[in-house]
Amino acid sequence: MAATRLELNLMRLLSRCEALAAERRDPEEWRLEKYVAALEDMLRELKKQSSKPAPELLNEYSRKVDFLKGLLEAEKLPSSTEKALANQFLAPGRTPTTAKERTPATKTVHLQTKARCTGQMRSELLGTVRSVHCCFADLHIVLLVGLTSDEKQSAVELDAVLQHHQDMQEKLAEEMLSLARSLKNNTLAAQNVIKQDNQTLSHSLRMADQNFEKLKDESDRLEQHAKKSVNWLLWIMLIVVCFIFISMILFIRIFPKLK
Repeated sequence: MAATRLELNLMRLLSRCEALAAERRDPEEWRLEKYVAALEDMLRELKKQSSKPAPELLNEYSRKVDFLKGLLEAEKLPSSTEKALANQFLAPGRTPTTAKERTPATKTVHLQTKARCTGQMRSELLGTVRSVHCCFADLHIVLLVGLTSDEKQSAVELDAVLQHHQDMQEKLAEEMLSLARSLKNNTLAAQNVIKQDNQTLSHSLRMADQNFEKLKDESDRLEQHAKKSVNWLLWIMLIVVCFIFISMILFIRIFPKLK
């Protein structure tokens, strides 16, 4: 079936939105949000048309539009951790939008966004650690200024304490990074489990539909068979009654009543 004008316009706008999503945008950029809203309206109109595309193609369009909408909502979250967690649950498209694409553009955008959020989380963690190190270093310099020779031993002890705190901060940063990795792995594992459950549920629904169709066919066949049996039984009873009636008439004719 040839694509309608509305479907062609939707594909062009969808390709444009995917290109904008792949670029680094300013926080005040408004075009992508307006384009995604227009995509939703066009998709609703396309579903109402009589000559609409195949259900699989419509589902793919909806999947890509929902991905772009979820991407915009994730970018509005305040922290990079929340952004990374929200991006984990986004589902990109499975097929390319245009013939020039080798891989779906939404999948590429998804990978770029995940890498960007992970980099932001790492930068925030490392920046926090550096600021704590700088605070301890400044405190160390302030305490060393004005010390006399009798206080050198105390300065050495203070330096050891500061070094111990610095080691603790580095260990804390490593633990935070390890927790972030564990959170990512757990999120991926949960996503895989949800996907498997969805596949199992879809398979169960398909099997239930198939069993329902088979049960319906068998019920129709049984009903037809019952109707045929009733018809044959009715004809047999009618023949038997006719035979008895004719036999009775012949019996009366052959053997008249005795006087």
